[in-house]
Amino acid sequence: MSRVLIIGANGAVSKAAINSFLENTNYTLRLFLRDANRLPDYASDRIRVREGDATNIDDVTHAMEDVDIVFASLSGELDKEAQTIVQAMEVSTVKRLIFVTALGIHDEVPGNFGEWSAAKIGDKLSIYKQAAHTIETSSLDYTLLRPAWLTEKNEVDYEITDKAEKFKGTEVSRKSVAEVAVNIAKDPNLYLRQSIGINKPNTDGDKPAWA
Repeated sequence: MSRVLIIGANGAVSKAAINSFLENTNYTLRLFLRDANRLPDYASDRIRVREGDATNIDDVTHAMEDVDIVFASLSGELDKEAQTIVQAMEVSTVKRLIFVTALGIHDEVPGNFGEWSAAKIGDKLSIYKQAAHTIETSSLDYTLLRPAWLTEKNEVDYEITDKAEKFKGTEVSRKSVAEVAVNIAKDPNLYLRQSIGINKPNTDGDKPAWA
């Protein structure tokens, strides 16, 4: 049975991933976040909660104990968080990382939508790029997830693009991103050392439908 550490467990994508792991695997989950009181009651004996700061190497290294796979979906100081996670994983000899970053980090989003998206992300895009660079130049077996703009739709409907391809679509459900993460955890060779875009098919346009 695999053990998955979810860093940033209170985020919306992480919560979707937690539900998907509980529904579709028998894996044990370690949930890492600053304040455990913010989590819902999952009522599962497969969950353990660890409090800590994702920029603190001691906290993150401690959370790596007895873990096979790390899934991280974070905000804020993503460049520092990525550096800390990479360092902790290398020290702990945990190899498989699934890390959520942002579309546009490879200048792969074309046209008006690319301009709209870059304007919305703003200065944070450079932080996402630095986080991605830290991971891509590490020794880890990583997959970077670059989702389109996220929705709360109760659907699993997505397609994948490589970093060398033009990004497709404008939106995707969090539930779809969670399924990609679970599929990678089930098959660690899937999208190995790749940066993949995730979008809902046939959502091309100048911006998402909800914007």
